[in-house]
Amino acid sequence: MPTKDKILTREQLPAVLDTWRQQGKRIVFTNGCFDLLHLGHVDYLEKARALGDAMVVGLNTDASVSCLKPGRPLQDEMSRARVLASLLFVDAVVLFGEPTPLELIHLVRPDVLVKGDDYALSGIVGHEFVLSNGGQVLTVPLVPGYSTTRIVERVRRAEGSTGA
Repeated sequence: MPTKDKILTREQLPAVLDTWRQQGKRIVFTNGCFDLLHLGHVDYLEKARALGDAMVVGLNTDASVSCLKPGRPLQDEMSRARVLASLLFVDAVVLFGEPTPLELIHLVRPDVLVKGDDYALSGIVGHEFVLSNGGQVLTVPLVPGYSTTRIVERVRRAEGSTGA
């Protein structure tokens, strides 16, 4: 499937989900900003997808990222969506602009809701909804030392040391 075809609107998503469910697929959902895709993201997304047969990634819009992380995003939402959609283990990318992905989680009704192990299960948005619908809420281990914030800090330090 071409990368662009994996980037879905909320209106397109239900038909895709229905098809996956008719095929008996276990649907995984996760979300994030994914501003600068790095090893930590790739490892996390690959582990999340391994928990099911199809994965929807909720991607924060530019406006929601800027509310969460001052001075960000570094890349616009469509650039971030295209990069995510290019990954073999990402089956769909859907943008959301709300403060949390709860509305999108209600739309997806995932079999498995996944976040990194830096979250407590009780702190994962949508956990009650997913559990009440017979789904699972799981965390996966993160690769230590990888974060977009750390990469940005290293780049800024490097720029400062070269006088750029």
